[in-house]
Amino acid sequence: MRIKKVLPAMLLLTLTGACGGEPSVMEESPTTWTVPAKYGFTLDSQCGERALIGRFQVTVQDDKVVRAEGLDDAARRALMLRVADLVPTLRQLEAQAEKARSEGADAVEIERDPFDAHPTKISIDESRNAVDDEECYTIEDYTIGLAGEVSPSPSR
Repeated sequence: MRIKKVLPAMLLLTLTGACGGEPSVMEESPTTWTVPAKYGFTLDSQCGERALIGRFQVTVQDDKVVRAEGLDDAARRALMLRVADLVPTLRQLEAQAEKARSEGADAVEIERDPFDAHPTKISIDESRNAVDDEECYTIEDYTIGLAGEVSPSPSR
C-alpha cells in the first residue's frame, strides 16, 4: 500500500522539478580554430619514412616555430639534420592535410578539440597501396601563450 502512495508522489516531484529554472542549452563545439598569436604543443609524429619522426615540444609565435625541442632520440636526430622549417605549426599541419585532401589523397582525417577546435590528431595517407607514405600526428599539451617563457627577474 505504501508503494502506491510513494510512487505517484515521486512522479509528481520529478515532473514538477523539471519545470523550474532556466532551460538547458547545449553549446555547439566550434568547427574552426582561431590561431592564437602564441602557443605551444607537443607533436608526436610516428608514421611514414621521412625526417619528421619523433616527439617534439614546439613553441609558435606569430605563426612561426620559434623553438623546437626533441623529446626522444628520433626527434633529436631529426633536429640535427638542420632542415629549414622541419617542425610545422598547427596551421601548417592543417594546410598540409587540406592540400592532400584537395589533391585526392586516399585518406585524410583531422580530429579537433571539442572546446576550441585546435587539431588534436591529423593523419594523411596519399595512397593506400603505397608503403610508408602515411603521415600521422598527435598533438598534445596544447597551451596558449609561450611555453617555457622566461619570467623577468623581480626588481629589488
